[in-house]
Amino acid sequence: RVVALAPYATSVAAATLVFALLFGRDQGMVNWLLGLAGAGPVDWQNGPWAAKFAVASIVVWRWTGYNALIYLAAMQTVPRELYEAAALDGASRWRQFAHVTLPGLRPALLFTVLVSTIGATQLFGEPLLFNSGAGASGGADRQYQTLGLYLYEQGWVNLHLGRAAAIAWAMLLLLVVLFGAVRWAGRRRGAAR
Repeated sequence: RVVALAPYATSVAAATLVFALLFGRDQGMVNWLLGLAGAGPVDWQNGPWAAKFAVASIVVWRWTGYNALIYLAAMQTVPRELYEAAALDGASRWRQFAHVTLPGLRPALLFTVLVSTIGATQLFGEPLLFNSGAGASGGADRQYQTLGLYLYEQGWVNLHLGRAAAIAWAMLLLLVVLFGAVRWAGRRRGAAR
């Protein structure tokens, strides 16, 4: 469990700089492995889809262990008696998963969706540091510019503070709507009981 949380505890800057080296165009290990497989090198920092994939891989690497521990804790709260009753009723492993495990994981799933969406709207360090030469633009063609990075660029680079404030309010509105949807789903689940 400690190993699963190690990426989450790693500094954003350290993780991003290591991944920037791994995804380097000329000397990166990922392109070296692609070369061994017979594929040509990929420009991970400037390609439209390659850059998004590289930044997303940093985020996935950092958050997968955290979310896995939440799901593990949620799975341990599902009563064993429910699995035994389902097995006695002749439910296959797949049906037990669909009708016992997933409903037991629903609160954890809603929580991780909410927390991950909040994290996605605030995503700043990874795209800023992945291609340090691009600054706050999020790549040469803004291919991996996030809302947080766009807010920073408008407010502190371009000094359009009104535009930055509008972006911040839009982010807040998005999160309030998402929170309302999660609460509604939770109440609907409670009413179904």
